[in-house]
Amino acid sequence: MEKTKNVIIIIEFVFVLIVMLVANIVKLDDAVSVTERRKLAQFPAFTKNSVFSGKFASDFDKYAVDQFVRRDSFKEIKYWFSMNIFNQKDSNKMFVKDGSIYKLEYPLNENAVKKSAEKLQTVQEKYLKNANVYYSIIPDKTYYLDDNYLKMDYEKIEEIMAEKLQDTKYIDIKNILTKDDFYNTDLHWKQENIIKVVNILNTNMGIVSQTNYEEKIAGEFYGTYYGQVGAKVNADTIKYLTNSNIENAITYNYETNQYSKVYDLEKFETSSDKYDIYLSGATPLITIENQNANTDKELLIFRDSFGSSIAPLLLENYKKVTLIDLRYMNGQLLESYIEFSNQDVLMLYSGTVLNQNILK
Repeated sequence: MEKTKNVIIIIEFVFVLIVMLVANIVKLDDAVSVTERRKLAQFPAFTKNSVFSGKFASDFDKYAVDQFVRRDSFKEIKYWFSMNIFNQKDSNKMFVKDGSIYKLEYPLNENAVKKSAEKLQTVQEKYLKNANVYYSIIPDKTYYLDDNYLKMDYEKIEEIMAEKLQDTKYIDIKNILTKDDFYNTDLHWKQENIIKVVNILNTNMGIVSQTNYEEKIAGEFYGTYYGQVGAKVNADTIKYLTNSNIENAITYNYETNQYSKVYDLEKFETSSDKYDIYLSGATPLITIENQNANTDKELLIFRDSFGSSIAPLLLENYKKVTLIDLRYMNGQLLESYIEFSNQDVLMLYSGTVLNQNILK
């Protein structure tokens, strides 16, 4: 009886393997993952050089993982087992709490933060000696959970940044934000929730502003965390704040050499990353011209992706806002594109980016 049982189990196991093998063979390759908002690996070129160098095997491994049949379903199963059977607090540093997805940004890489700060320091010393320079740090949303969760030491980040960015004013915004100011399925903050951040930035930069906005709904979206965690969470809603200054403003993207509007509603419909509605997404260098400006003042923002949604709300008091993303643009090239002349300067970076040493 025991022998028969073992034979049946083996037959069932082999049958499952065969079914999965056939399914993966006949399945058409997907170009992108909607849930992960990225392009998927395609079948690698089979050449003598790629085979003997090991590149084919490495690329094929990535291809097999990306194109595996029912990949999202298996991620959901893995997450369920991690959290409910093995009682883990996270699965690959991802977890869901109160309907919101979090990623553990831990541990703090002090050396990476120092490197990031040094790159900003180099920019400051080379271009910004006579400018009014301010900087601020955006915590990841795990910072706002209780102490049962591991999180980066933001006091240490502040200490490192203060040591490197001397003669600049630090604007502390971490205590005016809460976890509810961030999307449930994404790492970014909600634009409609950051007027309080705009106000504290303006106050510290010596600007008096009482701007009114109309709130509009772009639509639902699933953020970058949704495809990583393998758990079902309700979609977020992207909203955007606008007024006549923003509606009439013109942006210029130096990478694409194209003019456009502040909010790219067409890209919201076509892009896999709906957050690209703000200034058309990630780009090295972009300017916003305020056609209704009553001033000649200019603002330079050294930023990561969080800057895309807050920049329109800082436009009111400037004729021109220039956004520089040093993740994609080497700081040594700035003088070829920007004339530095007494602009206000805001260095606005998330702790996550500072902790990765990816600034150029």
